Amino acid sequence: MNTNSETFNPGALCSRKLWRLVAGQEQQPQLDEGSLRSAVAELAERRTYLTELERLGKLDPRH
Repeated sequence: MNTNSETFNPGALCSRKLWRLVAGQEQQPQLDEGSLRSAVAELAERRTYLTELERLGKLDPRH
């Protein structure tokens, strides 16, 4: 998703799509670690999939 002409915008994706990216169910070879952190932060801000994020150890302890 990160190319020269495109920037990853997690706010533009639905929660289910973000969850699939974070959980590794959907492969995005161009998605870097920073983009994955942005996706996790977006899900946490939406308060969606919090239990699952915590279970995977992806949730920042400050949330």
